[in-house]
Amino acid sequence: MWTLPEPMLTVAVPACDLRPGWAGEPKWDGFRALLSVDAGRVVLRSRRGSEMALAFPEIAAGAAQLPDATALDGELVVWDAAGRLTFERLQDRLARRGAGAARAAGEWPAHFVAFDVVRLSGTDTTSWPYRQRRAALESVFAERRLTAPWVLCPSTTEAETVREWLTWASVGMEGVVFKRLDEPYRPAVRGWQKYKTRETTEAVVGAFSGPAAAPRTLLLGRYDDEGHFQYIGRTTTLAGATGTALAGQLHRSRRGHPWTGWSFSAWGSSEKLSVTLVEPELVVEVGIDVARDASGRWRHAARWHRARPDLSPADAPRW
Repeated sequence: MWTLPEPMLTVAVPACDLRPGWAGEPKWDGFRALLSVDAGRVVLRSRRGSEMALAFPEIAAGAAQLPDATALDGELVVWDAAGRLTFERLQDRLARRGAGAARAAGEWPAHFVAFDVVRLSGTDTTSWPYRQRRAALESVFAERRLTAPWVLCPSTTEAETVREWLTWASVGMEGVVFKRLDEPYRPAVRGWQKYKTRETTEAVVGAFSGPAAAPRTLLLGRYDDEGHFQYIGRTTTLAGATGTALAGQLHRSRRGHPWTGWSFSAWGSSEKLSVTLVEPELVVEVGIDVARDASGRWRHAARWHRARPDLSPADAPRW
Protein backbone atom coordinates (compact mmCIF):
# COMPACT_ATOMS: atom_id res chain seq x y z
CA MET A 1 0.00 0.00 0.00
CA TRP A 2 1.39 3.43 -0.98
CA THR A 3 1.87 5.96 1.84
CA LEU A 4 2.93 9.60 1.90
CA PRO A 5 6.71 10.02 2.09
CA GLU A 6 8.46 12.20 4.62
CA PRO A 7 8.79 15.75 3.25
CA MET A 8 11.97 16.82 1.52
CA LEU A 9 13.62 19.53 3.64
CA THR A 10 15.64 22.73 3.22
CA VAL A 11 18.92 24.07 4.48
CA ALA A 12 19.43 27.80 5.06
CA VAL A 13 21.82 29.68 2.78
CA PRO A 14 23.15 33.24 3.20
CA ALA A 15 22.79 34.38 -0.43
CA CYS A 16 19.81 34.78 -2.73
CA ASP A 17 21.64 34.09 -5.99
CA LEU A 18 19.84 31.82 -8.46
CA ARG A 19 22.49 29.62 -10.06
CA PRO A 20 22.37 27.81 -13.41
CA GLY A 21 20.66 24.44 -13.12
CA TRP A 22 18.43 25.58 -10.27
CA ALA A 23 14.85 26.91 -9.99
CA GLY A 24 13.45 29.30 -7.41
CA GLU A 25 10.07 29.35 -5.67
CA PRO A 26 8.60 31.86 -3.20
CA LYS A 27 8.72 30.79 0.44
CA TRP A 28 5.25 31.12 1.97
CA ASP A 29 4.42 31.98 5.59
CA GLY A 30 2.19 29.01 6.33
CA PHE A 31 2.14 25.34 7.37
CA ARG A 32 4.05 22.77 5.34
CA ALA A 33 1.64 19.99 4.37
CA LEU A 34 1.47 16.86 2.23
CA LEU A 35 -1.87 15.75 0.84
CA SER A 36 -2.97 12.51 -0.82
CA VAL A 37 -6.28 11.36 -2.25
CA ASP A 38 -6.80 7.64 -2.83
CA ALA A 39 -10.21 6.12 -3.60
CA GLY A 40 -11.88 9.07 -1.90
CA ARG A 41 -9.75 8.89 1.23
CA VAL A 42 -7.97 12.18 1.91
CA VAL A 43 -4.86 12.47 4.07
CA LEU A 44 -3.58 15.94 4.99
CA ARG A 45 -0.40 15.60 7.01
CA SER A 46 1.84 18.19 8.66
CA ARG A 47 5.62 18.12 8.45
CA ARG A 48 5.69 16.51 11.90
CA GLY A 49 3.17 13.85 10.94
CA SER A 50 -0.02 15.28 12.45
CA GLU A 51 -3.27 14.65 10.58
CA MET A 52 -5.00 17.95 9.72
CA ALA A 53 -7.88 17.05 7.39
CA LEU A 54 -10.57 17.49 10.06
CA ALA A 55 -9.31 21.00 10.81
CA PHE A 56 -9.43 22.04 7.14
CA PRO A 57 -12.62 20.58 5.64
CA GLU A 58 -12.44 22.86 2.58
CA ILE A 59 -9.08 21.31 1.65
CA ALA A 60 -10.43 17.78 2.10
CA ALA A 61 -13.49 18.61 -0.01
CA GLY A 62 -11.33 20.23 -2.66
CA ALA A 63 -9.38 17.00 -3.11
CA ALA A 64 -12.27 15.81 -5.32
CA GLN A 65 -10.81 18.07 -8.03
CA LEU A 66 -7.56 16.05 -8.12
CA PRO A 67 -6.87 12.86 -10.07
CA ASP A 68 -7.32 9.75 -7.92
CA ALA A 69 -4.19 8.20 -6.39
CA THR A 70 -2.39 11.56 -6.41
CA ALA A 71 -0.32 13.28 -3.72
CA LEU A 72 0.95 16.85 -3.49
CA ASP A 73 3.50 18.67 -1.36
CA GLY A 74 2.83 22.30 -0.51
CA GLU A 75 1.95 24.95 2.02
CA LEU A 76 -1.32 25.69 3.80
CA VAL A 77 -1.95 29.44 3.95
CA VAL A 78 -4.71 31.88 4.91
CA TRP A 79 -5.05 35.36 3.41
CA ASP A 80 -6.66 38.28 5.22
CA ALA A 81 -8.94 40.88 3.63
CA ALA A 82 -5.93 43.04 2.74
CA GLY A 83 -4.30 40.23 0.78
CA ARG A 84 -1.60 39.51 3.38
CA LEU A 85 -0.82 36.05 4.72
CA THR A 86 -2.09 35.70 8.29
CA PHE A 87 -0.32 32.96 10.21
CA GLU A 88 -2.38 33.56 13.36
CA ARG A 89 -5.67 32.72 11.63
CA LEU A 90 -4.09 29.61 10.17
CA GLN A 91 -2.75 28.55 13.56
CA ASP A 92 -6.11 29.21 15.22
CA ARG A 93 -7.77 26.77 12.84
CA LEU A 94 -5.59 23.81 13.82
CA ALA A 95 -7.54 23.07 17.02
CA ARG A 96 -11.01 23.34 15.42
CA ARG A 97 -13.10 20.32 14.48
CA GLY A 98 -16.65 19.64 13.31
CA ALA A 99 -18.97 22.64 13.21
CA GLY A 100 -16.21 24.92 14.50
CA ALA A 101 -13.92 23.92 11.67
CA ALA A 102 -16.70 24.42 9.13
CA ARG A 103 -17.43 27.94 10.43
CA ALA A 104 -13.74 28.82 10.35
CA ALA A 105 -13.48 27.54 6.78
CA GLY A 106 -16.22 29.98 5.81
CA GLU A 107 -14.72 32.92 7.67
CA TRP A 108 -11.01 32.31 7.05
CA PRO A 109 -10.67 29.80 4.20
CA ALA A 110 -7.33 28.09 3.76
CA HIS A 111 -5.60 27.44 0.45
CA PHE A 112 -3.13 24.73 -0.48
CA VAL A 113 -0.20 26.20 -2.40
CA ALA A 114 1.13 23.19 -4.30
CA PHE A 115 4.83 23.20 -5.16
CA ASP A 116 5.49 19.51 -5.84
CA VAL A 117 3.81 16.26 -6.85
CA VAL A 118 5.02 13.02 -5.25
CA ARG A 119 2.40 10.71 -6.78
CA LEU A 120 0.34 11.11 -9.93
CA SER A 121 -2.58 8.84 -10.88
CA GLY A 122 -0.97 5.90 -9.08
CA THR A 123 2.63 6.54 -10.21
CA ASP A 124 5.22 7.37 -7.57
CA THR A 125 7.03 10.44 -8.95
CA THR A 126 9.65 10.92 -6.23
CA SER A 127 12.38 9.47 -8.50
CA TRP A 128 11.61 12.00 -11.25
CA PRO A 129 13.84 15.10 -11.49
CA TYR A 130 12.35 18.36 -10.30
CA ARG A 131 11.84 19.70 -13.83
CA GLN A 132 9.73 16.65 -14.73
CA ARG A 133 7.71 16.79 -11.52
CA ARG A 134 7.14 20.51 -12.06
CA ALA A 135 5.87 19.96 -15.61
CA ALA A 136 3.52 17.25 -14.33
CA LEU A 137 2.22 19.54 -11.58
CA GLU A 138 1.53 22.33 -14.07
CA SER A 139 -0.31 19.86 -16.31
CA VAL A 140 -2.57 18.80 -13.45
CA PHE A 141 -3.55 22.43 -12.80
CA ALA A 142 -4.12 23.14 -16.50
CA GLU A 143 -5.96 19.96 -17.44
CA ARG A 144 -8.10 19.81 -14.31
CA ARG A 145 -8.64 23.61 -14.27
CA LEU A 146 -8.09 23.56 -10.53
CA THR A 147 -9.76 26.28 -8.51
CA ALA A 148 -9.77 27.18 -4.81
CA PRO A 149 -8.52 25.84 -2.49
CA TRP A 150 -5.70 24.95 -4.93
CA VAL A 151 -2.96 27.45 -5.83
CA LEU A 152 -0.01 26.66 -8.09
CA CYS A 153 3.21 27.93 -6.53
CA PRO A 154 5.23 30.05 -8.98
CA SER A 155 8.55 28.67 -10.16
CA THR A 156 11.28 30.38 -12.17
CA THR A 157 14.76 29.98 -13.59
CA GLU A 158 15.10 33.76 -14.04
CA ALA A 159 17.22 35.61 -11.49
CA GLU A 160 15.30 38.86 -12.06
CA THR A 161 12.04 37.16 -11.06
CA VAL A 162 13.63 35.93 -7.83
CA ARG A 163 14.75 39.46 -7.02
CA GLU A 164 11.19 40.68 -7.57
CA TRP A 165 9.80 38.03 -5.22
CA LEU A 166 12.13 39.25 -2.51
CA THR A 167 10.23 42.56 -2.54
CA TRP A 168 6.98 40.83 -1.58
CA ALA A 169 7.67 40.98 2.16
CA SER A 170 4.66 43.26 2.70
CA VAL A 171 2.26 40.43 1.85
CA GLY A 172 4.01 37.87 4.03
CA MET A 173 6.43 36.12 1.69
CA GLU A 174 9.40 34.96 3.77
CA GLY A 175 12.01 34.48 1.06
CA VAL A 176 12.90 31.99 -1.68
CA VAL A 177 13.46 28.23 -1.90
CA PHE A 178 15.98 26.94 -4.45
CA LYS A 179 15.65 23.49 -6.06
CA ARG A 180 18.05 21.73 -8.42
CA LEU A 181 16.36 20.99 -11.74
CA ASP A 182 17.79 17.48 -12.03
CA GLU A 183 17.27 16.40 -8.39
CA PRO A 184 14.69 13.75 -7.41
CA TYR A 185 12.39 14.20 -4.42
CA ARG A 186 14.41 12.90 -1.48
CA PRO A 187 12.26 12.34 1.64
CA ALA A 188 13.68 13.74 4.90
CA VAL A 189 16.83 14.98 3.10
CA ARG A 190 17.86 18.64 3.24
CA GLY A 191 18.45 18.93 -0.48
CA TRP A 192 16.61 22.18 -1.13
CA GLN A 193 18.04 25.56 -0.15
CA LYS A 194 16.20 28.33 1.66
CA TYR A 195 17.01 32.02 1.70
CA LYS A 196 14.96 34.04 4.19
CA THR A 197 14.47 37.76 3.73
CA ARG A 198 15.86 39.61 6.73
CA GLU A 199 16.37 43.23 7.58
CA THR A 200 18.27 45.14 10.22
CA THR A 201 16.32 47.55 12.39
CA GLU A 202 16.23 49.22 15.80
CA ALA A 203 14.05 48.74 18.87
CA VAL A 204 14.07 49.74 22.53
CA VAL A 205 14.81 47.30 25.36
CA GLY A 206 11.88 47.11 27.77
CA ALA A 207 12.77 44.00 29.76
CA PHE A 208 15.11 41.02 29.86
CA SER A 209 15.04 37.39 30.92
CA GLY A 210 17.77 35.64 32.86
CA PRO A 211 20.08 36.98 35.59
CA ALA A 212 20.69 40.71 35.95
CA ALA A 213 24.45 40.22 35.67
CA ALA A 214 24.12 38.51 32.28
CA PRO A 215 20.69 38.80 30.62
CA ARG A 216 19.79 35.86 28.36
CA THR A 217 17.24 37.51 26.06
CA LEU A 218 15.95 41.04 25.52
CA LEU A 219 12.27 41.96 25.22
CA LEU A 220 11.93 44.79 22.74
CA GLY A 221 9.39 47.52 22.11
CA ARG A 222 8.58 50.58 20.07
CA TYR A 223 6.52 53.69 20.73
CA ASP A 224 3.31 54.19 18.80
CA ASP A 225 2.03 57.54 17.55
CA GLU A 226 0.18 58.12 20.83
CA GLY A 227 3.36 57.65 22.86
CA HIS A 228 2.49 54.18 24.20
CA PHE A 229 5.37 51.72 24.50
CA GLN A 230 4.32 48.55 22.65
CA TYR A 231 5.97 45.13 22.80
CA ILE A 232 7.24 44.02 19.39
CA GLY A 233 9.38 40.93 19.99
CA ARG A 234 12.27 39.21 21.68
CA THR A 235 15.85 38.37 20.79
CA THR A 236 17.43 34.98 20.44
CA THR A 237 19.61 33.90 23.37
CA LEU A 238 22.50 36.30 23.80
CA ALA A 239 26.11 35.17 23.94
CA GLY A 240 27.42 35.22 27.50
CA ALA A 241 29.87 38.04 26.82
CA THR A 242 27.13 40.10 25.16
CA GLY A 243 24.77 39.71 28.11
CA THR A 244 27.49 40.64 30.57
CA ALA A 245 28.42 43.75 28.57
CA LEU A 246 24.79 44.84 28.36
CA ALA A 247 24.09 44.46 32.06
CA GLY A 248 25.63 47.82 32.88
CA GLN A 249 23.47 49.58 30.28
CA LEU A 250 20.13 48.24 31.55
CA HIS A 251 18.55 49.98 34.52
CA ARG A 252 15.75 48.39 36.52
CA SER A 253 12.42 50.07 36.04
CA ARG A 254 11.12 52.65 38.42
CA ARG A 255 7.41 52.79 39.15
CA GLY A 256 5.02 53.13 36.24
CA HIS A 257 6.66 50.94 33.61
CA PRO A 258 4.19 50.59 30.68
CA TRP A 259 4.50 46.78 30.79
CA THR A 260 3.72 46.45 34.50
CA GLY A 261 1.34 43.51 34.95
CA TRP A 262 2.00 42.10 31.49
CA SER A 263 2.93 38.44 31.05
CA PHE A 264 5.16 37.00 28.36
CA SER A 265 5.40 33.42 27.13
CA ALA A 266 8.47 31.41 26.23
CA TRP A 267 8.87 30.66 22.50
CA GLY A 268 6.61 27.81 21.39
CA SER A 269 5.14 27.40 24.88
CA SER A 270 2.34 28.71 27.06
CA GLU A 271 4.73 28.74 30.03
CA LYS A 272 5.05 32.19 31.59
CA LEU A 273 8.46 33.78 31.11
CA SER A 274 10.12 35.40 34.13
CA VAL A 275 11.33 38.86 33.10
CA THR A 276 12.85 41.94 34.70
CA LEU A 277 11.44 45.28 33.56
CA VAL A 278 13.96 48.00 32.72
CA GLU A 279 13.72 51.66 31.87
CA PRO A 280 12.92 51.82 28.12
CA GLU A 281 15.93 53.89 27.14
CA LEU A 282 18.51 51.63 25.47
CA VAL A 283 18.16 51.29 21.69
CA VAL A 284 19.57 48.14 20.09
CA GLU A 285 20.03 46.99 16.51
CA VAL A 286 18.71 43.54 15.60
CA GLY A 287 18.19 41.39 12.52
CA ILE A 288 14.61 40.29 11.86
CA ASP A 289 12.78 38.37 9.19
CA VAL A 290 9.56 39.50 7.54
CA ALA A 291 7.04 37.31 9.37
CA ARG A 292 4.59 39.32 11.50
CA ASP A 293 1.56 38.42 13.57
CA ALA A 294 -1.80 40.15 13.21
CA SER A 295 -0.68 42.91 15.59
CA GLY A 296 2.49 43.61 13.65
CA ARG A 297 4.82 41.93 16.15
CA TRP A 298 7.80 39.88 14.98
CA ARG A 299 6.79 36.23 14.84
CA HIS A 300 10.35 34.93 15.10
CA ALA A 301 13.15 35.84 17.46
CA ALA A 302 15.37 38.76 16.48
CA ARG A 303 19.11 38.24 16.09
CA TRP A 304 21.39 40.45 18.15
CA HIS A 305 23.64 42.88 16.26
CA ARG A 306 24.74 45.64 18.63
CA ALA A 307 23.72 48.25 21.17
CA ARG A 308 23.04 51.75 19.86
CA PRO A 309 23.68 54.08 22.81
CA ASP A 310 24.14 56.86 20.26
CA LEU A 311 20.38 56.74 19.56
CA SER A 312 17.47 57.80 21.74
CA PRO A 313 14.18 55.87 21.90
CA ALA A 314 12.65 58.59 19.71
CA ASP A 315 15.11 57.59 16.94
CA ALA A 316 13.82 54.02 16.75
CA PRO A 317 11.10 53.26 14.17
CA ARG A 318 7.53 53.81 15.31
CA TRP A 319 5.12 50.99 16.08
